[in-house]
Amino acid sequence: MHVNNATAASPPSTSTGRAKTSVHVTALDGIVNVNSLFTMAIFIGFSLTVPEAGGAGNKPSCNASVEIVREVIVHEVISFSFFLFSSLIAQSLKLAINLVNSLDPKEAHKADIDSFCMKYGLFGSAVGSVLGCTFLMLSIVEFIQVKLGVFGCGGKPVYAIVTMVLLVGSSLLVYIVTAFYASFVM
Repeated sequence: MHVNNATAASPPSTSTGRAKTSVHVTALDGIVNVNSLFTMAIFIGFSLTVPEAGGAGNKPSCNASVEIVREVIVHEVISFSFFLFSSLIAQSLKLAINLVNSLDPKEAHKADIDSFCMKYGLFGSAVGSVLGCTFLMLSIVEFIQVKLGVFGCGGKPVYAIVTMVLLVGSSLLVYIVTAFYASFVM
């Protein structure tokens, strides 16, 4: 009696584009958790964006205008919207996986999910997170100008912005490549 190990190790895929999954819920949990942390940062930013408290020790020409304060708030709201979009997609996918899991008590960690929905759902959630991070970074750029002074005056605001844009930008690039690979190549 010979058993084909390849067949025994992984369930056969069907022609309907469905695949068994057990790691997606963990990935979706991670997306939701990170989005929650960034959302908290947005609301902290709302509470700290007070133009009167900014620009301490700066020449009046280096202080940020009211328009920059408005841009901080607009970018934070847009960022919040993208994080909420991303989290809702991730929660919807988790709900679908958990509902399908509840139908088969023998396979509690493997749901038969449509691979098209899973791929594009994961990628859509990742895109929402990336855009949320991008707008959050823009709001922080403006927040730094409110607190430390405008870029035209040079110094610490420029150092803070360059450091943030390089580090966050490179990590977003890694995240984009990884999300694309996980969604469409794997």
